[in-house]
Amino acid sequence: MSTSILLVGVGGQGIILASKLLAEGLLSMGYDVKMSEIHGMSQRGGTVTTQVKYGDKVYSPCVGEGEADLIISFEKVEAVRCLKQLKKGGTLIVNDYEIYSMPVLTGKETYPKDIFPKLAEKVENLKVINAGKVAEELGNVRAQNVVLLGAVVKSLGLDKLDWGKIIGQYFKGAVLELNIKALNAGMNI
Repeated sequence: MSTSILLVGVGGQGIILASKLLAEGLLSMGYDVKMSEIHGMSQRGGTVTTQVKYGDKVYSPCVGEGEADLIISFEKVEAVRCLKQLKKGGTLIVNDYEIYSMPVLTGKETYPKDIFPKLAEKVENLKVINAGKVAEELGNVRAQNVVLLGAVVKSLGLDKLDWGKIIGQYFKGAVLELNIKALNAGMNI
């Protein structure tokens, strides 16, 4: 038996880094872990998706329709786009954050309104987090990916791991300290 996690968002939000940190933590617990990443037009603000599966034995990282136990959406519209992959009774964690596409920026389209009430109608376990605000209060809005990771860590019961050591493989000095604070803030939300 394995657990399937989908992380979705927009290029530049740190989705791949958050996925790698999560996978490192799961590996350190002795799980078999598989991860894949899809970079749409990530350089241009397009969709980025990573899939992480873990368990005693995992053969493929692919998360099919209706298979995700947990989806973490780094941007609100991306939560709507990937909803069909969430299994019945699964958990959806959504960052209350908007990134406007080029059609929205040029006025050809409008950013969808009332996303959270629509998601609440379809998702039993919906958690909304304003990770951008939390990261900004810590001093750098770019740390919102690690704030979201902290929420995931807490919801999966992985908060006893030495995340400082895991994050320390990727960051040093003041950036390491910021990311440890971001992870702890996410776990406390």
